[in-house]
Amino acid sequence: MLTISLISPKLGELLIKTTKVSDIDHALEKVFKEYIDLKLKDLDMKIKEFENKWKMDFNEFKTRLEKGTLPQDSYSFEVEQDFWEWEEAESLKAHYESLKEEWT
Repeated sequence: MLTISLISPKLGELLIKTTKVSDIDHALEKVFKEYIDLKLKDLDMKIKEFENKWKMDFNEFKTRLEKGTLPQDSYSFEVEQDFWEWEEAESLKAHYESLKEEWT
């Protein structure tokens, strides 16, 4: 458990005022949960943009990239950039989902 001595009184007060809860532990828990939810929402939007752009999910995109059957050149800058950004979004989403599952 956290105690007030681990964070400044000013930050503790701000956390309690911002979250409208009665103690710092609950305030930090609320901020952490909301942060994870926001990150997941943002990652879902990024993933959805790639799915709409490529008209497939990441696993299909990755498979078709490996086979060279994408509608664009698999070695083009745009395709490689999309792959790395999409893969990062998928990896981060899995990471945040596991943190959320651990936390709840």
